[in-house]
Amino acid sequence: MTDRVVVIGLDMGDGDLIRALVQQGRLPNLAALIEQGTWIDLESTARVLHTSTWPTFATGVLPGRHGVYYPYQPRPGFQEAQLIRPDHYPVPTFWKRADEQGRRCIVYDVPETFPEAGFGGQAIFEWGTWAWYGDRASQPADLLREVRRRFGVYPLKMEAKRLGARIPDPVLLERRLLESVEHKRASFEWLLGASQWDLAMTVFGETHPAGHYLWPQGALAYSAQDDARFESIRRVYVEIDRAIGSIRAALPQGTTLLVLSGDGVTANHTGWYLVPDVLEKLGFLVPPAPQEGAGTSRRGVSLGRVKDVLPKGARRWIADHLPWWVRDRIGASMRSANIDWSRTRAFALPTDLEGCIRINLKGREPQGIVAPEEYDPLCRSIAAQLQELVNPATGEPAVKQVWLRSEVFPGPAQEHLPDIMVAWNDRAPFRALSSARLGMVEKESPDPRTGTHSWRGFCLAQGTRFVRGGSAAGRLQDVAPTVLGLLGVTAGDMDGVALGILL
Repeated sequence: MTDRVVVIGLDMGDGDLIRALVQQGRLPNLAALIEQGTWIDLESTARVLHTSTWPTFATGVLPGRHGVYYPYQPRPGFQEAQLIRPDHYPVPTFWKRADEQGRRCIVYDVPETFPEAGFGGQAIFEWGTWAWYGDRASQPADLLREVRRRFGVYPLKMEAKRLGARIPDPVLLERRLLESVEHKRASFEWLLGASQWDLAMTVFGETHPAGHYLWPQGALAYSAQDDARFESIRRVYVEIDRAIGSIRAALPQGTTLLVLSGDGVTANHTGWYLVPDVLEKLGFLVPPAPQEGAGTSRRGVSLGRVKDVLPKGARRWIADHLPWWVRDRIGASMRSANIDWSRTRAFALPTDLEGCIRINLKGREPQGIVAPEEYDPLCRSIAAQLQELVNPATGEPAVKQVWLRSEVFPGPAQEHLPDIMVAWNDRAPFRALSSARLGMVEKESPDPRTGTHSWRGFCLAQGTRFVRGGSAAGRLQDVAPTVLGLLGVTAGDMDGVALGILL
């Protein structure tokens, strides 16, 4: 027995907020799905690396095997992080597996994925996603042109890397998000009606910027006592609910429907931007001596000095008006030029949530100095010293947990991940970090967003093979083999298994 399956993703969609709004009667279509289907709380890789969720969903394997977690990642043979490339994935997506076994697939805006050679279905990439990992494209090539012809350009007209540290006007952002939800709904329904399909999926990217910019300042989770402050983000979720109801009504009878997210939203209380200073003060990262450096290093240091003497407003204006790729190249050049690689044992990687740390390892980094036999003791020493950190504003431990990559995400692609990852105690904002060993480092956060990613994921499944009104627990990597099982397709070698709530 096989099913038709539709998957609707909510990028950074907050399950706790959904359940609260359902209880208030504000999301009737999601309420009907909860009543008629099974709510599954998903253990998610977002607990360790927040943007590893969609690659884990897409492949059914953990980051140690798919190796994708951020637009800028380390790569063996390069000293610093590189922009991810379309050929990065060493394993196929589950829709490629389905296509190879004769299932007709529609794939629309699954974040952090790329066109795959030999895929015979219909796919659209980076049309309405929030953080672009690649270029706008489609398979076949004329599909995206047809979407544009019928529905116009995607209304949001914003993207994470291009926006940078700017804060969009909240009224404009909300209006465009609502228009974008309607655009995605209408174009997805057109795709469903214009083609024969066994598997169709789309992801609403609008919940991602809504979570970053419309989430109330300091809110760790939704609170009914603080309901008025959630009004803007609530309107986005109400529009998402309406879109889901419309899509569901258009589906053939007997279709299995999954609505899911690999992470949620919480207050943007993180100390990632302090990690380079912590590593430097603890002696793991060493800046160039004033008399040292030549060529690129001198240029990088000069850029840094110019940056330091410019007024903050002037620096912000220059950054906002540079193309994103120029801004990022300058930033990478400055970071690298202000490190003495011949004496640096560990350095910080680009991130906007976790503390991500890379060991300067011989044989992996071109200028590596840490011998392989020193790798594990060094990782454990850094982890122990990070766990000593305190948030001076509260006196509480600053770090919730430190993860060592080789322990949490082993696998053939693990060298594309950070060696050490820090999860922060997010009960309060960070402006400084301290410990008896470190002393104190202080710096204003460069990230003005009010909300960031939480680790809470969910999957809401409705169909003949799911328990009506049920609840269960699962893992994010279980979704791919579950979908393939519904399609009657062999999953192959995945880290996930079909969810046990299948009847």
